[in-house]
Amino acid sequence: MDLTNPAVLLSGLFIGTIGVGLFIHGKKSENIKTLITGIVMCVFPYFVGSVALLWLGAAACLGGLYAWSRYA
Repeated sequence: MDLTNPAVLLSGLFIGTIGVGLFIHGKKSENIKTLITGIVMCVFPYFVGSVALLWLGAAACLGGLYAWSRYA
């Protein structure tokens, strides 16, 4: 895990910030789907050390939230 790379740090910070926003929105609106997605987006940047994997994980989380909300 390369934590000295500024791109990894900034990407993790940005994705984590989006996760916090989703978590707060899900908590206020009592939407469990958004709440869970926010928690996942806050936690997974701690375990991923690649910029590409960070963004793929964020895209998968947001795409999963969209599909889960739209089709379920």
